Amino acid sequence: MFDNLHESHFDVNSKSEFTWIDAKEAADFALYKSFGKYLSDIEIKLLQGSWEEKTYDRMAAIYGYSAEYLNKDVGNKLWHKLSQALQEKVTKKNFKAALRRIWEIERNSSNFNQQKIDSQNLLNKNLLNTDVEKSESPISPSSVQLPFPESSVPPESPFYIERNNVENLCFETIIKPGSLIRIKAPQLMGKTSLINKINAYVKHISYQTVYLDLGGVERKILTDVEKFLRWLCCMVGRQLKLENQLHDYWDSEILGSNDNCTAYFEEYLLTEVDAPILLALDNVDKIFSYTEIIEDFFGMLRSWHEKGKILDIWKKLRLVLAHSTEVYVPLDIHQSPFNAGIPIGLAEFDRPQVQKLVSIHGLNWDETKVEQLMNVVGGHPFLVRLAMYELCSKSLTLEEFLQESSTEAGIYSNHLRGYLQLLQQCPKIAEAFKVVVNSSEPVELNSMGIYKLHSMGLVERQDNHVVPRCNLYREYFQRVLV
Repeated sequence: MFDNLHESHFDVNSKSEFTWIDAKEAADFALYKSFGKYLSDIEIKLLQGSWEEKTYDRMAAIYGYSAEYLNKDVGNKLWHKLSQALQEKVTKKNFKAALRRIWEIERNSSNFNQQKIDSQNLLNKNLLNTDVEKSESPISPSSVQLPFPESSVPPESPFYIERNNVENLCFETIIKPGSLIRIKAPQLMGKTSLINKINAYVKHISYQTVYLDLGGVERKILTDVEKFLRWLCCMVGRQLKLENQLHDYWDSEILGSNDNCTAYFEEYLLTEVDAPILLALDNVDKIFSYTEIIEDFFGMLRSWHEKGKILDIWKKLRLVLAHSTEVYVPLDIHQSPFNAGIPIGLAEFDRPQVQKLVSIHGLNWDETKVEQLMNVVGGHPFLVRLAMYELCSKSLTLEEFLQESSTEAGIYSNHLRGYLQLLQQCPKIAEAFKVVVNSSEPVELNSMGIYKLHSMGLVERQDNHVVPRCNLYREYFQRVLV
């Protein structure tokens, strides 16, 4: 359908009107020529909404973003980039005429026609917000650069799939003074990708950002609260490009470690930076077992959040904490940051989100094939993307892939063996999981067993009972846990 449409649009003798598709392709051509990047998902939505003469408020209601975000962040950035690419002032009011001019100049160019074919690889059913019939040609996987899904997804990547209004809630929360966001989800569910998305958003509105992965902190630091808090101050200062002034502010003879750390932030770090600061702490659950620091550290974070409600200097600090499932540590309810702020849970992808990944990968699947894959791996983001990577990279049918998915020959073998090694280090948890995978009914476990298996991402909770997260885990661990 698109091929025929494009031929008529770009025929030399065509009398066709300048359409939304033409405008989108002209914008893609100009931006790629100038910056090496096509329109992002949200930019396409905003450009199409502007084409249809929708207000920012109307687009916000339709797309689930705040009007302020669409106007001051996405819109301003897009019009500025188009102004640079087209070498004229482009606004929401005049962009149609500006894009038409470059379309009329370039539409007979071989480069333009080739690039519009390339950009089609990122133009899928969902991004166009139109009803696309199943008979259309899928996106060509050979023309999409497929990164191996082994880490977080960059915020501007077409492979980043937005959750249902999660990102919008985070954006609206993080711009509030002294805000705190708690992202809770099992491993490999996209916590770090969401943090990166939040970071990218606040950078666009001139915030300073600091990202710290607590999973990589050395053990010798985690066993001494003073070392750990000095490490925190040092790392935050480095990312803010500030000189280390700990020797001038740290007074161990009179003040405790929490007081010293708080004073360093209040009197130096927050004072030296004019903009709001986002401090994102990833994998905070990795330090739960270090009783030497957790009570002081988490109590301090909670106090910072409370200070942000009343003190101007602390209103500049915005906190994001990411952790796996529940916080199984003994903390006073009034000193814990885990019962404050806005909680964000990351669920598995639903069918429309999986279908969007199908389109992006260029797989010509009907609903039956989507159902077949989800029957094995559910909507687990990592497992779904890994499956599609394999199917695009090799000449396998879905049936062949699923047949070997839980075997040592399948692409999940390293992932599954990693879990097996963890379970072998915890025989009691392994025995509990063995009962779960061999039961056709939900299994009741003690709270610690549920906590550990759920934080690993191996089970789904149903009240006080659990079931395997997906049939892939059930099939594999039925075989190996003997």
